[in-house]
Amino acid sequence: MEYIAAYHTDVGISKKTNQDSLAIKVAETADGVACFSIVCDGMGGLAKGELASKEVIEAFSEWYETTLLEDIENGEFSEDRLIDQWNDIIQYQNRRLGNYGARNQIQLGTTVSAILMYKDRYYIVHVGDSRIYRLTDKVRQLTKDQTLIQREMDAGRLTPEMAKVDPRRSILLQCVGASPIVEPEFTKGDVKEGTTYMLCSDGFRHKISEEEMIIQIGPQNAKTEGAMHHGCIVLTELVKQRKETDNISVVLIRAE
Repeated sequence: MEYIAAYHTDVGISKKTNQDSLAIKVAETADGVACFSIVCDGMGGLAKGELASKEVIEAFSEWYETTLLEDIENGEFSEDRLIDQWNDIIQYQNRRLGNYGARNQIQLGTTVSAILMYKDRYYIVHVGDSRIYRLTDKVRQLTKDQTLIQREMDAGRLTPEMAKVDPRRSILLQCVGASPIVEPEFTKGDVKEGTTYMLCSDGFRHKISEEEMIIQIGPQNAKTEGAMHHGCIVLTELVKQRKETDNISVVLIRAE
């Protein structure tokens, strides 16, 4: 499997700094291409959210460039080993950022949504309310928001329509750096040729519909890196026109 990637990030219309961070890593290995991407959204209302997201991105990037590629080269890659490594990174960063915040009397944190595509399989680790989607002729969400609103919906106390306008929608149940305990969500599945995988911060998705996503960045309409990047920009500008106040970030990875 080969991969085409594109991304776009924007500070948005109201914030002075972009607290989102992202990375895309693609490498040829003896067993095919290993493609990894991650989006982290530093907590908008918490001090130094940009520091938290950047630190987690750097930790995962270092893991990819050293540990993962070495495991693949040595024939030691496995799903269990991957989950253990990802969990270790998140737990370490949660303690590290928490200790930094305690020393400096501030609170900082970040969401984490990351995907590895390798040997026709995808593996996801997720904390918070950034999202990962699979785009075909329709949109399927692969992660589940770890938010108060999602919990209320699961309990039947809120409908999806009510959730869209609920003032509590930004309240997270956990994030890396600002939670005493973090329990990441791990999921996996098959990578399908001609499918686009999308990672985004919550600022990207609030003001646009699934139909608009398919039209601008769906795999049938955005088949090249240039078209994918253009679609990201079009949707970002649309989100800004509709008065989204958060930072906006999106990554697209198309499986070929």
